[in-house]
Amino acid sequence: MDRDEQCTLLRKGTIAIEGRVAGSSNQALLVTVTLDGVEALACYKAEAGERPLWDFPDGLWRREVAAYELDVVLETDLVPATVGRDDGPFGIGSLQWWVDDNLEDHYFTLRENPAFYDWFAELAAFDVIANNADRKAGHVIFDGARCWAIDNGLCFHEQDKLRTVIWEYAGLAVEAHLLERIDRFAKGATGHVGDWLNPGELALAQMRAHGLVENSTYPEPDAERDWPPYPWPLI
Repeated sequence: MDRDEQCTLLRKGTIAIEGRVAGSSNQALLVTVTLDGVEALACYKAEAGERPLWDFPDGLWRREVAAYELDVVLETDLVPATVGRDDGPFGIGSLQWWVDDNLEDHYFTLRENPAFYDWFAELAAFDVIANNADRKAGHVIFDGARCWAIDNGLCFHEQDKLRTVIWEYAGLAVEAHLLERIDRFAKGATGHVGDWLNPGELALAQMRAHGLVENSTYPEPDAERDWPPYPWPLI
């Protein structure tokens, strides 16, 4: 299936719970989604199962959907298809197309592979724009053929909260073809990203995109912040 077909299945299919995703901090559930005889697995994150955070409001699932929509606008193909549903078994939440990863690899095992250099470069830029506060190495998974970026719920905060393990690109130039797409987003081609954020969050994402275009380089960690630029745990 292409992305549109996956999203249609996720939006309209009947949801059946299979079980909890082991190790998930916000009660992520593995579900089967069925539509017109077609069946697929998905990750269901219901707002009712979210662990309250002091710095992010309830509804982290909306940021998961916004991250996917940003991926669509930027044409980066990083995030599995993700949609919002208000009729899930436990109420409103997100459904993300399930990726069968090998359960072994993560960013630290994959970053030296030259085949993934451009993919990680796009992810680094994506996380700057999304202001990702939690890009752990384990949030990059490998399905045997390509990488995927998952667990994007801690994004789009109005305060600067970029925390990532991907700092190898700091100070390097952003590729021109990627800057062109980022510039379109900065100038208003925001697609459906704003459907899942408040106006201030969207405007600040565009501002971060504009900053990337203006500087044409990946940012350096901010040494003046009183907290580290890395998430914990790292994996």
